[in-house]
Amino acid sequence: MAARKGTLTVICGPMFSNKSGELLRLATVHRIAGRAVTLFKHSLDDRYQGVDTISTHGGVSMDAEPVATSSEVSLLAGGADVIAIDEAQFFDEGLAEVAAQLLDGGTTVFVAGLDRNFKGEPFGPMPALMAMADEVMKLKAVCMRCRSLNGTMTQRLIDGRPASRNSPIIQVGAAEAYEARCRDCHDVPD
Repeated sequence: MAARKGTLTVICGPMFSNKSGELLRLATVHRIAGRAVTLFKHSLDDRYQGVDTISTHGGVSMDAEPVATSSEVSLLAGGADVIAIDEAQFFDEGLAEVAAQLLDGGTTVFVAGLDRNFKGEPFGPMPALMAMADEVMKLKAVCMRCRSLNGTMTQRLIDGRPASRNSPIIQVGAAEAYEARCRDCHDVPD
C-alpha cells in the first residue's frame, strides 16, 4: 500500500477575521493529538510580540520560526507531522510547490493569509494554494464602517482615509493602518 499523502487547509479572509487564531487553534489540536507541529511565519511580520511569534490581534500567541522564503520552509520542515504557515501572502510563488512536496511526503499543512490585497486583487501565492487545497476556510470580519458581519475586504487607511490604488502592495500594520470592510463599504480611490 502506498504511503498516505498529507492534506492542505487554507485559512483566508481579510484583516481582523481571526485567520491566525484559527491557525493556532488547529496547531494546538494537533499537538494535543501527539503530532509534531512546526509553525512558520513570514519574517516581514514583526507586529505584537516580535518576529519569532505568531500572534493574534487579541493577544493569543505561539512561538514560530521566522522565514523569508518558501525554500526556508522546505529546509526547516523536516520531521514535522504538521506544518502551519502564517502570513502566507508575503511569501514567494514557490510556496505552493513547497506545500505540494510536503503533502506528497504525508505532512498535514495549514496555511493562513490574506486572499486579497487592499485593492481587492489576489495576493501572492494564495490563489495557487487555494486551488490545490483540500479545504478552504474563508473567514469574514465585522465591517468597520456599516458594522455588518460581511467584512470580506481589507481597507488600507492613510491618516484615516482610504489609501489610493498606487500605494505599495505590502505595508505591515494593524488597526492603525487597516480595517475590515464589506464589499459595499470598501473604497480604493484612483
